Amino acid sequence: MTLCRILLILAALILAGPLEETYFAPTARAQDTVKNMLAAQIRTQGITCEKPKRAIRDAKRSRPDHDVWILTCENATYRISRYPDLAAKVVRIR
Repeated sequence: MTLCRILLILAALILAGPLEETYFAPTARAQDTVKNMLAAQIRTQGITCEKPKRAIRDAKRSRPDHDVWILTCENATYRISRYPDLAAKVVRIR
């Protein structure tokens, strides 16, 4: 390899930034986005969700165009069934 090529690779690595931000942070941000979006949706339907903690997709109950999520809030846990362009069906679990 020539010195010029080595310098270009080194510059690209420096400009790319740390690997943590590039590969791992979007997953954490996506999880925050999903739980906040689900909490906001059920709030618009009149259901209380104080401080959403986590949202987990229920793979067994989910189907194409029908997502089922378990949303854990500070005050309760809900199963949320969502069809596109319809209100969510919300069942309080705990």
